[in-house]
Amino acid sequence: MTGEDHRDADARSFLSCVTEVARLLGLSDAADVPEACRARHLAHAVRRALLEQARLSEELFAPLMAAAVHDPDPSHCRWFVEPAVYVYGRRRVLTALLDCLRPGTEAEQAGARRAWYCAHVPLRGDRSPAYAVGGRRDPALDESRDVIEAWRTLRQGDQSR
Repeated sequence: MTGEDHRDADARSFLSCVTEVARLLGLSDAADVPEACRARHLAHAVRRALLEQARLSEELFAPLMAAAVHDPDPSHCRWFVEPAVYVYGRRRVLTALLDCLRPGTEAEQAGARRAWYCAHVPLRGDRSPAYAVGGRRDPALDESRDVIEAWRTLRQGDQSR
């Protein structure tokens, strides 16, 4: 497979992921948008919808993480990661990304590394309605020292090969 074939496959994977997120949020599939622009168009629509939600369904978690991992733009994968951190907690997001790193393809591993960086966003009460009223949040949602250590251990093992 050539580099261009890989990019096309990656773009199709991202489009599939973001289309599923849009579907679960009840958004249009943007079929009227040219295919070359459709994934980014949907990502914009999804971003707005995600940031407005105080709660997200359980069935949305895996597709949201898949979209984050498959987003080819390092600065835009945050659009999927940040709402997930607010709603599901940093611990759960980091654990899902760690799980992507282990068996994933090279593209998935690269995407997991990009999303990992984004998962460390500072949490602010004014950024998301998912943040508890009064600025309180269950600390267990974000306790992730053991997951971070597992990530470091796995990455060190990869680098020593």
